[in-house]
Amino acid sequence: MAELSPMMKQYLEIKKQYPDAILFFRLGDFYEMFNDDARTASGILDIALTSRDHGKRKKAPEDQIPMCGVPYHASDGYIARLVAKGYKVAVCEQLGDPSAKGLTERAIVRVVTPGTVMDASLLDDKAGHYLCGLYLSQADENIDNNINNIENGENIENNNIKSGEKIDNNIDNNIKNRDGKLNGDVNLKSAGAAFCDLTTGEIHVTSFHGADCVRHLMNELGRFSPAEAILNRVALDTPELTGVLVNAFQCAIEDGGKDGVDRFDLEQAAIQVRQRFGEEQADKLKNNNAALQALGALLRYLYETQKTDLSHINYLDYYEQSVYMELDLTARWNLELTATLRSKDRRGSLIWVLDKTKTPMGARLLRNWLEKPLLSVLAIRRRHGAVASMVENTIAREELIKNLTGFGDMERVMGRIVYGTAGGRELLALRSGMERLPDIKNRLYEFQDKSIRRLADDLDILDDLRVKIEKSIADDAPVSIREGNIIKKGYHPEVDRLRHILKHGKGVIAELEAREKEKTGIRNLKVGYNKVHGYYIEISNSFKNQVPENYIRRQTLVNAERYITDELKNLEEEILNASDKIAELEYNLFCEIRNEIVNASSRIAQTANIIAQADAFASLAFVAVRNRYCRPEVDESGGIDIHDGRHPVVEQMLKDSLFVPNDIFMGEKEKRVAIITGPNMAGKSTYMRQVALIVLMAQIGSFVPASSARIGVVDRIFTRVGASDDLSAGQSTFMVEMNEVANILKSATSRSLLILDEIGRGTSTFDGMSIARAVLEYCANQIRAKTLFATHYHELTELENTLPGAVNYSVAVKTKGEDIQFIRKIINGGADRSYGIEVAKLAGLPSRVLKRARMILKELEAEGVNTVTPVKSRTKNRGADLDSNPENGQVSLISVGESEVIDALRRCQPDTMTPMEAMSFLYELKKKI
Repeated sequence: MAELSPMMKQYLEIKKQYPDAILFFRLGDFYEMFNDDARTASGILDIALTSRDHGKRKKAPEDQIPMCGVPYHASDGYIARLVAKGYKVAVCEQLGDPSAKGLTERAIVRVVTPGTVMDASLLDDKAGHYLCGLYLSQADENIDNNINNIENGENIENNNIKSGEKIDNNIDNNIKNRDGKLNGDVNLKSAGAAFCDLTTGEIHVTSFHGADCVRHLMNELGRFSPAEAILNRVALDTPELTGVLVNAFQCAIEDGGKDGVDRFDLEQAAIQVRQRFGEEQADKLKNNNAALQALGALLRYLYETQKTDLSHINYLDYYEQSVYMELDLTARWNLELTATLRSKDRRGSLIWVLDKTKTPMGARLLRNWLEKPLLSVLAIRRRHGAVASMVENTIAREELIKNLTGFGDMERVMGRIVYGTAGGRELLALRSGMERLPDIKNRLYEFQDKSIRRLADDLDILDDLRVKIEKSIADDAPVSIREGNIIKKGYHPEVDRLRHILKHGKGVIAELEAREKEKTGIRNLKVGYNKVHGYYIEISNSFKNQVPENYIRRQTLVNAERYITDELKNLEEEILNASDKIAELEYNLFCEIRNEIVNASSRIAQTANIIAQADAFASLAFVAVRNRYCRPEVDESGGIDIHDGRHPVVEQMLKDSLFVPNDIFMGEKEKRVAIITGPNMAGKSTYMRQVALIVLMAQIGSFVPASSARIGVVDRIFTRVGASDDLSAGQSTFMVEMNEVANILKSATSRSLLILDEIGRGTSTFDGMSIARAVLEYCANQIRAKTLFATHYHELTELENTLPGAVNYSVAVKTKGEDIQFIRKIINGGADRSYGIEVAKLAGLPSRVLKRARMILKELEAEGVNTVTPVKSRTKNRGADLDSNPENGQVSLISVGESEVIDALRRCQPDTMTPMEAMSFLYELKKKI
């Protein structure tokens, strides 16, 4: 094999440092890729795969290496396509002068990864784009046992821990609380999570402790949906966690300890956090090693890949779990907060209804609020007050919305400016937003709410920066910052002079010629140019004696002499090199202006945040007015009282009909468990979901779809609304259902809201009904949570008489012969039949099948094996839970021989009958009797 050329040696040395990335190697006006990188990239980018010699001289075919390339000025789009496929891209730039002799110095200037992309084509304007660091510690069984002993009041002074330490009976010095938070060095199982949106500079950190920390961590991932995650070894070895990252979020995973580098090193993490955020903010993580290590790993990864100072990441948002309502992944999906469950579309989700924001920052903030409902009554009421103020002042609200319309993405523009990828057009976009700030500030002062007026007080209109950009950046600035014409005329005298020379080169020469004629008195002096000698002053021999001393002879002709002067020589250099000089000067000036803006990044970030808040409040107010929402009363009562509640999404999706509103009352003790029966398609699931969504909307600060609502703050919302087979995990529908129910029963508290739909339907009737009843009793007696429980096991309606706090509701149905009509109204009392055959008819089952089904149903009813009657016999045997039939060995859920009249009475719905229908029904009963 031929000896490698110096350039290929340089390439391979750099590639060795980034083996897991595709290397974009700058050669002139192209980024080139070689070997396996070229093969991979050519296929994904659909560009030609060629080859070149890797040696100093042309060699045999085996010495040819695969190669492909893309133009440097169009590289962002190509990089975006590679990153979208999950690849990293290391960008290697030429640092030295390419025209100089020898090998040009090159180095990696940034590594673009799935979590650090800045290209707009890969970003959703209405959602954050997060990179996260996840730290998980190993549980220590001995310590867990010791904690149990503490709770039991046992003396554990001499119990040893794996690390060799001892826990003495001074519990306060070692253990902060029972769920595993630490005061000292005891290593209980804990998890830390840090999330960063590099495009905006926002960074969030939290932690969890105790046996359930992995589940809490996975729930937290649902708030952010990270694109890339750095994991420590314990986290990497937790299949439950990695499975959620890959399958639920399509998240790229990075080994935090790869190549022998432990990015989660505690000591280094503490140093980096203090350097980045300062002592005061770093103290937020004091005695919280899990959070500190997660944040430290994230920062280290950013430094490694971005090669910049990341100055816009300067505020640390550390929060405890007690601040926000926790929603698990199942609840987020079932409630369709940001996307529909089936199609994953934004349309049909709650955010689709609520988001009428006019700025990208406002859209992202509103989504953030939706992902993190508040638990503080005071904070919730502040948001409600801001929304109410905008609801009441229509003119000011509409003017504010008008001012916000078209406002650019100040946060992400600043991200690109700090990142060093912004051009003149980004600065012009920033200026455009700044020009609107005075009007927005005045509009905010028109609202009476204290929170909004505080926003107005804190809004920095950035007038100095606006003036700077206005004076310096050309209104028609090009995309590239390397090719000139980016600095405005009049900003810098040298730029103006070079432009004059470049544009009026002949005129400048003519001016010099006129000056020299006047100075020397030589009438026939002329300035000329040729490719060999460049510019010269030509004087005929007859005026030889008048040539000044500063003229330097360059060439002798037959009748004349040609001279140069220092001024002419400098002018020649300027004219010939003006294009390169002005481009370099303008680039340097632009960088100075950009750095000045970077230094004000914290001011701009604060302004962008205030604009986002104003936009989010205006959006919620606009939706409240348009959709006839009311301001909810939020308190610590523990109850829910909603009048004329409506499903916020379903009512917007209905085109040809009105949504039927319904009430709900759930007290802290009375009526806290609602058992809801009725046929499929009648609206049970919609009703339960609307209660959950109204509660959630109230706790993000939104008005709600109801005539009135009082909401006692809910700490968590759990849902069990349908399941599907998870074949990849070897789990059936019933297994998935039971896993979800188990999670709910372990995690729910008395302040939680539970939405349980059709528990136990995935197995046999008796098994399913037994499980459903046991779950319902556990929710009511043990957890004492507010529970909406929809079921087709009508036997469970008997629990209203025996289960404290239980109440029956059903969905009204209007019947006419073999046809039914759904009224969508929730009424008191339970239903005793499911109308399954009638619903099947609506679904379009063939009439022959329906006819046969009715015949079978009559046979079963005659034999006493109807499976939709109460668990306890409604005739003589009230004391027995189940009646047995010794002849056929089967269990019957009904007493045999119940009269047709009683059946008819049980099935009728008096609330939905007209007087004439009621009269006809009475005549029918009399006829049967």
